[in-house]
Amino acid sequence: MNNGLRILQRRRAVDLALARAFLDVPVANVSDCMARMTAAGARLRPMHGGGRMAGPALTIKARPGDNLMIHKALQMALPGDVIVVDAGGDLSNALIGEIMVGDAVKQGLAGFVMNGAIRDAGAIRQGAFPVFAAGVTHRGPYKDGPGEINVPIAIDGMVIEPGDLLIGDDDGLLCLPFDDAARLLAAAHEKQAVENKMVADIEAGTFDRSWVDATLARLNCFVER
Repeated sequence: MNNGLRILQRRRAVDLALARAFLDVPVANVSDCMARMTAAGARLRPMHGGGRMAGPALTIKARPGDNLMIHKALQMALPGDVIVVDAGGDLSNALIGEIMVGDAVKQGLAGFVMNGAIRDAGAIRQGAFPVFAAGVTHRGPYKDGPGEINVPIAIDGMVIEPGDLLIGDDDGLLCLPFDDAARLLAAAHEKQAVENKMVADIEAGTFDRSWVDATLARLNCFVER
């Protein structure tokens, strides 16, 4: 097998109904339920007009500035998929633009994640199709490879296996391992209920901050009186 130039089949993918249930859950709440240990890095920001993303990952490891395998992935992707590309974070050449986004929209995909740059930023910003990327440049891509499809990738330490769940909103991106997605949905709903009560307590003037002084006392913090 030619590592560096290979196209594999995805063996499993998170259920679309489960994925779409995360569209009502803030990424920050899910992140809290994952011990705040997982993130795709603050550089990858939403480039679209706003809105949440959730779907199974179709992964690509691409040569920086080259989108050959992204075009191939568009031929392979299923409705609801998120195409996730690790191109090393290089911003010299754009990996996708308005035309490829339009193709993804037509196919019913759920989003693009680019550890690299995009172009046609104005058109993408005016749309609602989720596009997360590290930057913008007008310089177009090469189409020579190498690259790999449906292999494990990592973006700033966040490991993404083919078929894992990718979610994103204005706060950024998060990958949920395939086996953990259902459990994390339930945990995130519990977290949301706790936060809803906190908001209600603030409105009622009954918000309890006693934990702050208790923590400072436990840490033996000097407090001048």
